[in-house]
This record gives sequence, C-alpha cells and structure tokens, in this order.
Amino acid sequence: MGLLKDFKEFAMRGNVVDMAVGVVVGAAFSKITSSLVDNIIMPPLGVLMGGVDFSNLFINLSDVPVKTLAEAQAANVPVIAYGSFLNAVIDFLIIAFSVFIVMRQINRFFPKKEEAPAKAPRLCPYCREAIADDATRCPHCTAQLDK
Repeated sequence: MGLLKDFKEFAMRGNVVDMAVGVVVGAAFSKITSSLVDNIIMPPLGVLMGGVDFSNLFINLSDVPVKTLAEAQAANVPVIAYGSFLNAVIDFLIIAFSVFIVMRQINRFFPKKEEAPAKAPRLCPYCREAIADDATRCPHCTAQLDK
C-alpha cells in the first residue's frame, strides 16, 4: 500500500501534472502542424516547383520498377523516402519556431531580475589592496584601519 501512496504523491506533484499536460498538448500541436505542412504548405510549393508531390519523392534502392511510394511500400521495395523526410524537417522547423515565439512571449511576462551594480571594493588607504568591508586590519600590509 505504501508504494501506491508514494506513486500517487509523485504523480500529483505540480511539475509532473504540468509535464503530462504539456506532452498531450504537444502531441496535438504536432498533428496540427503535420496537417498544415502536408495539406496546406507543401501542395502549393509543389505546384510552384512544377507539380512535384513531395510526399511521393523517393529513391528506389532495388531493380523492381515502381512509380509511387505507396506502390514501393506495398511491394516491400527498399526506398529512401526523402520527400517524407523533407516534410518532417518542415514540421520540425514550424514547431521549433512556434515554441521559440511562445517562450519569447513568456519571457516578456517574466522579465529577468536586474543584478545590482557591483560595489567597488574597499581599498586599504596605505597599500591600495582590496580588503573586506568589516576589516579592522589590512591582511596585506597589516596597517590598522578605521571603520
């Protein structure tokens, strides 16, 4: 029973729950981004590049002639599907840029605390070496100091 109680306490911590929500939202965002790339961005880009379907770009690694990626996959023909890779790279770039924009906005809401300007060190009036603020004697020249 102790193990179950410990697990419940761990799972209900704020950071774990926040992370779980972030993973779920991230997965949903990834699907939306993939749809954006596959269905909105790549078709017009393919038309501009002469009617190229990026999702169907591949290099056939066998002697079996195939015309489409689906046909190659159905026939278990080994291929390098670089069109799918290009789509995945564009997905990544969109997601990375979106995360960058979100984090940039979050950082604007929580400005960095400005550090206090460095205080000039107290100097011994005799040897001009740095000494502690509460020192009564210089550790360098052993002169008696006024507070």
